[in-house]
Amino acid sequence: MKVLTILGARPQFIKAAIVSKALEKIGIDEMILHTGQHFDANMSTIFFDQLGMKQPDYNLGISGGTHGYQTGKMIEAIEKIVLEEAPDCILLYGDTNSTLAGTIAASKIKTKIAHVEAGLRSYSRYMPEEINRVLTDRIADILFTPTDLATNNLLAEGVIPEKILQVGDVMYDAALFFGEVAIKKSEIIKLENLSTEKFILATVHRAENTDNKEKLHLIFNHLEILATSISVVMPLHPRTNNALKAIGFDFEKSKIKFISPVGYLDMLMLERTAKLIITDSGGVQKEAYFNGTRCLVIREETEWVELIEIGFNKLLPDLSDLSRMAISMLNEEIELKSTEIYGSGDASHKIADSLRNLTLDK
Repeated sequence: MKVLTILGARPQFIKAAIVSKALEKIGIDEMILHTGQHFDANMSTIFFDQLGMKQPDYNLGISGGTHGYQTGKMIEAIEKIVLEEAPDCILLYGDTNSTLAGTIAASKIKTKIAHVEAGLRSYSRYMPEEINRVLTDRIADILFTPTDLATNNLLAEGVIPEKILQVGDVMYDAALFFGEVAIKKSEIIKLENLSTEKFILATVHRAENTDNKEKLHLIFNHLEILATSISVVMPLHPRTNNALKAIGFDFEKSKIKFISPVGYLDMLMLERTAKLIITDSGGVQKEAYFNGTRCLVIREETEWVELIEIGFNKLLPDLSDLSRMAISMLNEEIELKSTEIYGSGDASHKIADSLRNLTLDK
């Protein structure tokens, strides 16, 4: 069997790395196509070595431009490769433009499509990611859902049950596997002198926060307030760096401890060690939970509703309450509930087995 995996952003590579290991174990031939959607300087040879993952077989180098332009260019390029390679199945992750482009290209030439992280919903059609995930779920042949909620979302939308397979969350698989690697190999805590101090880990990179000057001012004013009583550590995303410079942010006077962007293993260690995480990242919200660290989500909505419902993470649409809410969470004791809401850590093996059976059904 031949599977063509289509990826476009670093988080997708991390998820795919753990599934690729499972595919290889049962003898499935996988080719990896990187659209180039998100350029990431950290996606070097070292990045792939850390994941134990081969370099992509194809790199389209398509990034920038409007959503429509970018997606259209990807569809054209992906279609040519699918026709040439003739895979048995296209494997897609999440909700990027690369995901949607792969879906459309494969569907036009009647290639089977499998979608990992199916059924996630923020119910905000203002988010391009929401459009991407909804359309992909409507077209894909097999939908790998991470949670009960995701499965129920699809059923409520009228998806036939036979298309849905609840496998658990591959991010949980990755956190378990690479968490052990990080403990052995990461030196970020030592290098940044964080071994003896309590700190908040903060990440800000979403356009809804960085491109809105009022929100950006508000977020960093509150982070400065917090930094007077507890260390605030921020791996500085290039987009955020540029946005702060544009509003005249004074880095020299800031009490925030800015550090360079970090790799996946270092990020896991920071998440594991922090007392609280403040983020607008989708992936970090869950990684925080897997690492037993509470998370304040500075967004108006989240795909990971279950973490809000159990009270472990907090959603903060009103940024004016950021510092007060953060202090409240630091002082609040709460029990880490079972991660079994995201499966048993074997989602990747269930996906691999299902794809093998998919071929037998052809």
